[in-house]
Amino acid sequence: MPSQQTGPVSITEVAQLFGLTVSTLRYWEERGLVSASERRGGRRWYGGAELHRIGLIQMWQDTGRMSLDEISLLLDGGSDGVWRAAVLDRLQAIDQQIELLQAGRVHLEHLLNCPRDQPASECEYLREAVVQRMAGHQTTPEQLPHAET
Repeated sequence: MPSQQTGPVSITEVAQLFGLTVSTLRYWEERGLVSASERRGGRRWYGGAELHRIGLIQMWQDTGRMSLDEISLLLDGGSDGVWRAAVLDRLQAIDQQIELLQAGRVHLEHLLNCPRDQPASECEYLREAVVQRMAGHQTTPEQLPHAET
């Protein structure tokens, strides 16, 4: 655990600790997202505050699907509300992704349960879903009057 580190940690150890590459950490440093707390023998060393910051960056990238530009706004903070707007935008994007994934799940579940042997060519629901899609509408089986289940 990063918070349990007692002294500076080398860049190689940090990379291993977080499952990152050394080049990723160097890139984040070039972008101004992190900085080594010290350098010894030409090597970067990171303290607890830097490890925390690296953990935040990784967490926001992985789970929040945030870009480094968005993360930079969060790390810079400030009282102008720009970082809050970035978080709200990201939450809206996540909500849209959740809706798409849920719709995808419904379509795939229908495909698995379709009574047709060749659903790609024989399923009336899929045929109608494609027609609706070409008309600019997103549909689920429940929205089509003759959906086969």
